[in-house]
Amino acid sequence: MASLPGKAIIRLGKFVWSQQWHLMMSQMAPAGDAGDYQRPESQFRQGVAIDSPHPPAAHRYRLIVGMGCPWAHRTLIARSLKGLEAAIAVTVVSPSPEDGGWVFDRPFLGHRPLAALYRQAAPGYGGRATVPVLWDDDAGAIVNNESAEIIVILNGAFNAAAERDIDLYPSDLKAAVDQWNAKIYPAVNNGVYRCGFAQSQAAYDQACRDIFATLDEIEATLSRQRYLCGDRLTLADVRLFTTLFRFDTVYYSLFKCSRQRIADYLNLSAYVRDIYQQPGVAATCNLDLVKRDYYGNLFPLNPSGLIPQGPQVNFGAAHHRDRDYSVSASRPSPR
Repeated sequence: MASLPGKAIIRLGKFVWSQQWHLMMSQMAPAGDAGDYQRPESQFRQGVAIDSPHPPAAHRYRLIVGMGCPWAHRTLIARSLKGLEAAIAVTVVSPSPEDGGWVFDRPFLGHRPLAALYRQAAPGYGGRATVPVLWDDDAGAIVNNESAEIIVILNGAFNAAAERDIDLYPSDLKAAVDQWNAKIYPAVNNGVYRCGFAQSQAAYDQACRDIFATLDEIEATLSRQRYLCGDRLTLADVRLFTTLFRFDTVYYSLFKCSRQRIADYLNLSAYVRDIYQQPGVAATCNLDLVKRDYYGNLFPLNPSGLIPQGPQVNFGAAHHRDRDYSVSASRPSPR
């Protein structure tokens, strides 16, 4: 059996790889002085409203999405739950490490890189070209590229074209939805990225603690009620679901969120199956593509590019979340 390289070679290799890793991470995932991931703010923040540059209308707008991206996935779920598939088109981009960003699967308005469309919409734009994008075909403009705002727009601005009568952000639950979002976004939605993109042990440890403290709190809440805000599905659930859907397959291993799987939580795992089985949601979910995008394209986290075969998750299994919580005793967590 061949012997390992000498100590000097190992030290040199480790030093070079460490320097290259930090360089790549600084470009992919900027960090603060403590090595904690700092997500840049979205730059396009307009709405859709009557008497605005972007009035509501069927067949005028499209979503530009990456199918593996959890932020884009939110918008696809909101579109499906509202029944807006016929009214709002979808254009797909895929990650390309060689091109340094998202590229259109098919040229769009003559562009292949998404960054080129951003520059067309805002000449001189030097920020990130992210998904999702709510694009106005008539105006040739980016309306919004912040997923949290796009799903609110989809919920409220296109009711005349919606095929399903559902309000995911009802006035009587807005305060509760906003409170959950304010808690879940930094700790869970962005928390998994804070774990995976951490560049110091302290930053990673804090992110990991935040994730699982919040998941434990949500698990307790879901032992008493079907959804985050009671008995009605809301945008808070949509925002949480896209992270939980990816958790055991991607974040648990690749992002080192490995203290516990969602499958180990009795109520959270059933809650994920419940939302997956809502009308139109399953059609937006492709776990094989999610694995390909994360494991195949995040080179600094997975230099080999190898895509794991598992785990196998049965999102179609019974969830029993539609019981009467007012009379049913909550089932204890197995932990």
